Amino acid sequence: MTKAILILTIPIPYSKIGSWTTMYNYYIEKTRHQFDIIICPQPNVELIKGIEYSVVNDKTFLTKLKTKINPDFRWANYFKALDKIVKPDEKYVIQIVDNSGLVVPLNKHIRLKYKRENFYIQYFYHGFPPLIANPSERNFFNGINEMIFLTKLSYKAYLNYYTDFVCKASILSNAADSKLFFKLDSKQKEKQQQLMGFKSKLIFIWCSQDKPKKGLHLILQTWKKIVKKYGSETELLIIGTERKNDYPGVNFIGKIPNNQLAKYYQISDFYLFPTLCQEGFGIVLAEALKCGCYCIASNQGGVPEVLQFGKLGRIVENPNFEDEWVSAIEEGIEIYRQNNYNNPYYKFIGDDLYDLDNWSKEMNVLIEEAKKALY
Repeated sequence: MTKAILILTIPIPYSKIGSWTTMYNYYIEKTRHQFDIIICPQPNVELIKGIEYSVVNDKTFLTKLKTKINPDFRWANYFKALDKIVKPDEKYVIQIVDNSGLVVPLNKHIRLKYKRENFYIQYFYHGFPPLIANPSERNFFNGINEMIFLTKLSYKAYLNYYTDFVCKASILSNAADSKLFFKLDSKQKEKQQQLMGFKSKLIFIWCSQDKPKKGLHLILQTWKKIVKKYGSETELLIIGTERKNDYPGVNFIGKIPNNQLAKYYQISDFYLFPTLCQEGFGIVLAEALKCGCYCIASNQGGVPEVLQFGKLGRIVENPNFEDEWVSAIEEGIEIYRQNNYNNPYYKFIGDDLYDLDNWSKEMNVLIEEAKKALY
């Protein structure tokens, strides 16, 4: 019997706000998942029943000191946890999420203690641009059997960047829980807006970490022009930052847990995604789309593919230009007015689009196919 092992540097279940961690929590807790063993630090919540854990011990002063001398030693506790559950003549699928630094040391460890052909290593990449740009790239790609991307655009970026990109590639896009993120009808939406104390005709929303690369500063400058033209007809909700509310027409909501986000998307008409970096996917786009928001997003990274290259929303070609955001927002408002204040793109959004149950089924297929490859 081939077993599937998930190796993470953060605990699962993950109790804090996250993106891909939310999907893995759902997959392991609520579906018939394919993982047999999880190797991770000790979670601060109850362990998931029905799955074996090999918990990674906390670092001691001695291990930290050894890591300074030899950076690969940072994985020593992970390899101890792995050795507790691996049997020399059995076969294993190992999935690693985003931790590129683990790949080469893991392969060295496996080759020293076991038969490398008994292991199939999947590397799930949630970024977009090539992440290994140094002499170790050959060892990294030789150390994985399969690389899983969020979009085909990301895969093509790798294909164009590396002269030898030889591992198997697969695509598994991010997803949201359709039972939590869904569109309200017009009456429900209006009632929810009233209950939450919002009165503007058109509500815009921005939700992210308050970092320059997320583009909030650009939107706040843009909004000064929008408020000047449309006044109280529009309102901008900002989620994820503790900034003071000193901008006209802007309502700073603060930081809220993921399970509270849906009600804000559901009362909103537009979702703004002004990323100034190459995003892998932007799971918030999936959440906003499913709740019926008209999405206006940067032409960065995998974002155009998420919006199906303009079929599901408005793509801003040059996102660093403030005037392009003003133009896109004003155009969106006029389109909304002409469409009886409804999102004209929503008709292309099916219930199964970026759906977490479908994501879970596709994850099962990826792991099952990896198991078959070992025979």
